[in-house]
Amino acid sequence: MLRPDTFALTALLAALTAIGPLSTDMYMPSLPDIARQLSASAAQVQLTLSTCLVGFAVGQIVYGPISDRHGRKPVLLAALGLFVAASLICALSTSIEMLIGARFLQALGGSGCIMVARAIVRDLYSGSRAGRELSVMGSAMALAPIIAPVIGGLLQTGFGWRSNFVALIAFGIAGVATIWLLLPETLKERAVEPVSPASMLRSYRIVARHPAYLSYMALATGAYAGLFAWISGASFVLQNLYGLTPLKFGIAFSLGAIGYLIGTTLAARLVMRLGLDRTIGFGCCALAVGGLGMLGSLALGFTSAASLVLPVGVYLAGLGMVLPQSIAGAMTPFPERAGAASALFGFVQQSVAAICGATVGVLLGHSAWPVAGAVALMGVATLLLWVLTRGVRARASTPS
Repeated sequence: MLRPDTFALTALLAALTAIGPLSTDMYMPSLPDIARQLSASAAQVQLTLSTCLVGFAVGQIVYGPISDRHGRKPVLLAALGLFVAASLICALSTSIEMLIGARFLQALGGSGCIMVARAIVRDLYSGSRAGRELSVMGSAMALAPIIAPVIGGLLQTGFGWRSNFVALIAFGIAGVATIWLLLPETLKERAVEPVSPASMLRSYRIVARHPAYLSYMALATGAYAGLFAWISGASFVLQNLYGLTPLKFGIAFSLGAIGYLIGTTLAARLVMRLGLDRTIGFGCCALAVGGLGMLGSLALGFTSAASLVLPVGVYLAGLGMVLPQSIAGAMTPFPERAGAASALFGFVQQSVAAICGATVGVLLGHSAWPVAGAVALMGVATLLLWVLTRGVRARASTPS
């Protein structure tokens, strides 16, 4: 069995949270080909991404209280089973509508894995220690958006877009086997209330009344929305406007994603020394610089794909510093409601990201301005939020 404070457990939790970027990033080189083969518009194909985010959001709301009541392990196994079944439907889709629906079901399954992985961290750790664990998980998980687009580009080149979903099926089956055999139950005290709509609403009301929780959630949500503005438009911008092949796009996207790995690695080293809030502050500065850098490259008329990818790398480095620490700060006050806290956090985060991504998809045309504008807006807004809400977080961390 896997034990706390071991790399093996951290690696498993990182793999579970990596279902998110694997589900969104690996098939990105295939988006133009999906549009051609399924006779769909760019906006329709982009809906396969936004619908996925909606599924991730809705699923977490349901899984949170259930895992607080019935335990983490059975919820994980059920969620992964749904993920595998829906991935099979994705691979067999014959229309864009069928693919959009299957992506929603796939995300419903994947959302349980992400939510429960965060809840397991709160079961075992708290405060800066939880932030460090989430940063280490983030460093490992950061390999997913680096590797996934390259793998997706290779699969697209060799076997077509359906092979991406076959790879996800294999990943899900391996996860089920590992959890069944090696993961212990980490929930020590189960919620006494039976799961019902009324009890779920009570849990979410308690969590949502905490000002520091809302502050941390807002920071993570703004930063994450900028990421999905980039993800929603990157494939069409870099392939259709900048002329990259699917494989070259996968490599370019991966190079930008290295920024996230750098950010989480820095955060894991800094958070025990600087604390959550100062680490988040450095990350927010990087978010704003990266977003404004994208706007600057377009305003100056640069035509190389690198002129977008490099500032995105700076933005993602900031995301790697903001996201794990914000999750840790938000969940620390709720040891007895870690599932509900994680679920509400994920619901808001994914919902706003879906709206931002869908908006970029609608605005996409023959320019990269919608993507760059959305990333810059989210980066600057997150920095302003950090400045304006520092007092709220400071009061929450001061012993009464």
